Amino acid sequence: MIWFTAGSLGLFWAVFRAVATAQLGNEKMLSGGVHSRMQPQRRYQLEASQPQGSYFLNPNVLPAFHQEKQIFSEPLTWRYPNPPAEEEPHFPPNFELRVPTPAESVSVLCGENTVRVEAKKDLMGIGKPVLASDVTLGGCAATGEDSEAQVLIFESELHGCGSRLQVRDTFIYSFTLFYTPSPLGSIVRGRDLSINIQCHYQRKHDVSSGALKPDWSSYIDSKESEDSLSLSLQLMSDDWQFPRPVHEFLLGDMMKFEASVKQLHHTPLRVNVESCVATVVPNPDATPRYGFLFNSGCLLDSKLTGSSSRFLPRTHDDKLQFEVEAFRFEHDEGGMLYITCSLRAVAATAPISATDKACSFSNGWREASGNHRACSCCDSDCGNVDGWKYNTDFNHKNPAGTWNRTSLF
Repeated sequence: MIWFTAGSLGLFWAVFRAVATAQLGNEKMLSGGVHSRMQPQRRYQLEASQPQGSYFLNPNVLPAFHQEKQIFSEPLTWRYPNPPAEEEPHFPPNFELRVPTPAESVSVLCGENTVRVEAKKDLMGIGKPVLASDVTLGGCAATGEDSEAQVLIFESELHGCGSRLQVRDTFIYSFTLFYTPSPLGSIVRGRDLSINIQCHYQRKHDVSSGALKPDWSSYIDSKESEDSLSLSLQLMSDDWQFPRPVHEFLLGDMMKFEASVKQLHHTPLRVNVESCVATVVPNPDATPRYGFLFNSGCLLDSKLTGSSSRFLPRTHDDKLQFEVEAFRFEHDEGGMLYITCSLRAVAATAPISATDKACSFSNGWREASGNHRACSCCDSDCGNVDGWKYNTDFNHKNPAGTWNRTSLF
């Protein structure tokens, strides 16, 4: 009797079959006339035994296995699930989604032989100042710093600080302002930034028998100043906060006017009102007509009629506010007034003068900026600016470096 456990059953069966096959082969080979002295192998049969967990193996009985291919009655219809729907964002009441605007943190002044670049420390416009050592102009460190205005100053010759020269219809000197944030240990809280800067200079000039002095101001600045300057005159609400929606007044009301000029990126400008005339038709040369402001910025209505018309003290160079007491023409029952005003803009650094002023009369002439001596000519002739022309449709630059516009109400 031979005992096998379940774990050795398969191994034994393989060995048993191999031995039995070999023995039978030997017997066949020896049966061909040669008597073998080998005794036939005794065949053993595994029988069931009493110990639990043991098995017997009958070599004449083999286990049977059956496999079948599974066939589906219908094709599979499974699909990828649809992604979840995106939820609409929920904003708080009165939420305003603002579009990012340029920081406008760099200004450039192109000189005859040098360039001056001013960069705000808040270079990104996000309220976080950068380190001065992290900002260079073509590899050149800042030459100065305005600690009060939080501005870094770079000055260089046109051929310095890594500048590049291109010669086309103009000479173009190109610079690059670099910002490279310093690492904080093993991390950096910022990204490298480069800002391209160009100064354009004209190559050709018209000449005559007189000496020519080239204008070395930046071509970009001049082009923008001529094309983008915007002068306006608006009727304002009583609190000066908003444009007045209606243009109807009662006699004795104060008509409040605000003249303004948009600064954009060019040299700061100061706006003045040259003259204003009222008529009953849109033509400023028609009659009857009443010129209540003329002589290059003299508001005469208060002196002529004893009204409260006046210029308000100037608080901003790019804005000028004045008010005129409402009136009508005698024998005119329509009650319609057309007011035509001519505006003038000059550089904010230009001094207040007889031709650039805002004067009103109240126990004497008073200038809106405080330079009252400029009003001394209001009772006589303050003169005219050479090259001045009224223009009702367009802005243009005259030889004196000023711009004008005529507004009609």
